[in-house]
Amino acid sequence: MWRRLFIRLNNRITALRRIRVPAANILLILPHCLHHSSCRQDVLRSLDECKLCGKCSLAGIIRTRNDLGMITSIAGGGSQAVIQTQRKDVKAVVAVACEKELFQGIIEAFPKPVIAVLNETPEGPCRNTNVDISKVIAAIESFLD
Repeated sequence: MWRRLFIRLNNRITALRRIRVPAANILLILPHCLHHSSCRQDVLRSLDECKLCGKCSLAGIIRTRNDLGMITSIAGGGSQAVIQTQRKDVKAVVAVACEKELFQGIIEAFPKPVIAVLNETPEGPCRNTNVDISKVIAAIESFLD
């Protein structure tokens, strides 16, 4: 519960800072568990591996990436995500993950601004998770010039 409160507070403070950057400098970082386990195509390193079958929310995320042109990355865990946030071209981060990973990621990405979007875990943690695409788009748009 306190992690969720921290995430909400971080998102509110980040929004109040009114940080604006070009889409090309926004990193959208996603957990590998968004990929549905019944899909034959493993999407482990890049969204470009996705065949857009529609079994998971990645197709909507790919359309958003293609429309807006931000940087995207899939992380197998928190340490992989943190490495991506340290890229010099990244000026703002939209992160999708569970509470535990978001909490740790916000702290480790500091001072870069992070808007965190909690994923949905209908089958428990780390398996066939979902994300509300509209929340991801709203988070991205909050950073756009």
